[in-house]
Amino acid sequence: MATESTRYPQGRPRLLLSAFVMNTNSHIMGGQWRHPQAQQHRFNDLQLWTDLARQLEEAKFDALFFADVVGLYGDDDGGWASHIRRGLQVPANDPLILLGALAGATREIGLAATSSVIQSHPFQFARQMSTLDHISNGRAAWNIVTSALENAHRNFGGGGLAAHEDRYAWAEEYVSAVYKLWEGSWDDGALVQDKAAGVHADPEKVHKIYHRGERYSIDGPHLSSPSPQRTPVLFQAGSSGRGQQFCAANAEATFMLAAHPDAAATYTAAVRSQTVAAGRRAEDLKFFQGLHFIVGGTESEADRKEAELDEYLDSGAMIAHIAGGLGVDLGGLDPDTPLGDFQTEGTQGHLESLRKSVPGGNPTLRDVANFRGRAHRVKGTPEQIADRLEQWQDAGVDGINIINQILPGSYTDFIDGVLPELRSRGLAQTEYAPGSFREKLFGRGEGYNGPQLNERHPARQYRGAFDEFSAAAQNKVLEGRR
Repeated sequence: MATESTRYPQGRPRLLLSAFVMNTNSHIMGGQWRHPQAQQHRFNDLQLWTDLARQLEEAKFDALFFADVVGLYGDDDGGWASHIRRGLQVPANDPLILLGALAGATREIGLAATSSVIQSHPFQFARQMSTLDHISNGRAAWNIVTSALENAHRNFGGGGLAAHEDRYAWAEEYVSAVYKLWEGSWDDGALVQDKAAGVHADPEKVHKIYHRGERYSIDGPHLSSPSPQRTPVLFQAGSSGRGQQFCAANAEATFMLAAHPDAAATYTAAVRSQTVAAGRRAEDLKFFQGLHFIVGGTESEADRKEAELDEYLDSGAMIAHIAGGLGVDLGGLDPDTPLGDFQTEGTQGHLESLRKSVPGGNPTLRDVANFRGRAHRVKGTPEQIADRLEQWQDAGVDGINIINQILPGSYTDFIDGVLPELRSRGLAQTEYAPGSFREKLFGRGEGYNGPQLNERHPARQYRGAFDEFSAAAQNKVLEGRR
């Protein structure tokens, strides 16, 4: 691993900070909604989210990042009743609608929405994201997901979970279609709005795209004029080999859950190498590590807070979340059952991955739940936490996606406790840089000259690619046929 002096010859860069939330009752830390101070049970209340967004913006967070799912997790104890009883990401509301409201309540913070390629037609989705980027003045971001939940695919007409490779082939066509709409349909300067001449838009500069693919047929043009960023900032979190390949080619930021800094160093180096192989620069991709924090003025205070939070951690919900995401039903078993004793047809690979994810060789279900509840936890005084974050930064991490136990308390503790220490070390911004979300992430240096995608991104190939299909050109063809 590079030393601090070689990796950061001019001093450490700041850490990017994102709040990782979901418009639901129970996101990652199952059971914490029961904590007396937790407010996430108010997830239907817009005031909860506007207050949180303003709090994060006041603290100069870079992004408010909404997770989402569009289906139930796999069965737990033979069915899905426990998901309903525990509130395991159900009910859950559409983050894109919520971000439209939060755009009007904030001015600077980036607004990231998860949307699966299975849930919305690319023509409709492209229009929605352009609208969000317009009304937020260039702060929209899209977390691209393919959905690994069988129920999600059935909710949108599928016969079951599509094969892994098929899901990524789907995603490749989907992003190609929206890139064509965002980047190729309207030229710069197309929206004239000349009242005196009576010209609203230039027909020479607006184009249909005529996308024809395996899944989609889209004529165009894009109904939204180019938003400040044109294409929203692109997040993606693929961890498989195919997912890493897709990420390296398309993403500008990726959310990761490495078990420790050494694992993060290996992962970030591998994906950066693939990013370069895809014709981009290593610095074209930002890495956000998911972590949650327990902050105390002293170590004993941090220990006390940890014990209190752990009282409300629901191990059953944690198991249902983990196993349900893999399509394995581990519900109804004794929590002290070793995973090695559990046998089922067709899921042994998933179980083996789960076993390997927990140190110790053959963990029990209780071990899995406890480990997942603590695996990405950073506990201590502000100084200790800042030291640990420097270790993550040395491992190639650009930012932290902060997981919450309780809303808004987890963020309040971080803002009041850790943020001043980070700022004293130059690791957190005190003011926002001007411009769009993309400019805030990448700056305006060489190769990053504005709010829109740089020339190295594959979406840029569609600029000027559809001149023959402009309104003016096609009108001339029709006139020639008369």
